[in-house]
Amino acid sequence: MSLKVVLFDFNGVIIKDETIHLKLIDEILVQENLQPQKLHERQGCLGRSDRACFQDLLKNRGRVVTEEYLMELLQRKAQAYVQELEKLEKLPLYSGIEDLIFQVRSQNLKLGLVSGALRQEIQLVLERAKLIEYFTVIVAGDDITTSKPQPEGYLLAVEKLNQVYPDLNLQSQECLAIEDTPAGIQAAKRAQMQVVGVANTYPFHMLQRQANWTVDYLTELELERVQEIFLQQDVNNIKTEC
Repeated sequence: MSLKVVLFDFNGVIIKDETIHLKLIDEILVQENLQPQKLHERQGCLGRSDRACFQDLLKNRGRVVTEEYLMELLQRKAQAYVQELEKLEKLPLYSGIEDLIFQVRSQNLKLGLVSGALRQEIQLVLERAKLIEYFTVIVAGDDITTSKPQPEGYLLAVEKLNQVYPDLNLQSQECLAIEDTPAGIQAAKRAQMQVVGVANTYPFHMLQRQANWTVDYLTELELERVQEIFLQQDVNNIKTEC
C-alpha cells in the first residue's frame, strides 16, 4: 500500500515539554496532600495521557477516583500548563518540525495528530507556532477514554480522516506514525501502522527495537525513502498474491 497520511504525536515530537508536564503533575499531587511521583512512575507516564497517569498515581496512593474528581484535576493541570507556556518567550519546539511538515505537504500527504494531551493544550501550541492550519484532524485526550499503548486514538484518526476526505479510502496500513515513546509506538503498531521512532525522550537503541525506522532527530527523517519502502512493500504483496 502507498503512504497517504503522516500522524504526529504531540508531546515529545512537536514540543519539548515533558519536564513541564511532570512538574505540574507533581505540584497537583502535593496540593492534594499526596506524595509526588517516584522515578518509575515518571517513566511510566511518558507517552501516556494525563487521564491515565492521574488514575494510576491516585490509585497507587489509595485515593478514590471519581470521574468528577479526575476531571477537576485534569482541568487544573491544563490551566497550569497554559500559564507555564505563557511565561515562555519562545516555545520549545523540536528542530526540524516545520521542515518535516513542509516535506509531508509537498508530497501531497495528509497530516494528522494523535495525542493523549488535552485539546486546549494542543491547540494553544499549534496556534502559537502557526502550525494549526496544517493539522486537519486532531485526536486529543478528550476524544478517547483509553491511552497509549492502546490503539484507539490512531484508529479514531483514520475514521476522522475518512470523514474529512471521503475519496481517500484510508486504511491504517497507509499511515505512518511519528512517536517518541514505547507506549506510542505500541499504540500505532496495534493499529497496524508503521512507525518512526524519534529519540527525543528515550534512547535510540530502545526505540530501534520497536519502531520500523528510528532517527535521533526529525531532521534525519527521509520521507521520500519511507515512501519508496511503502511502495516496495505493496509491490511485494502483489507478487505474493500472484
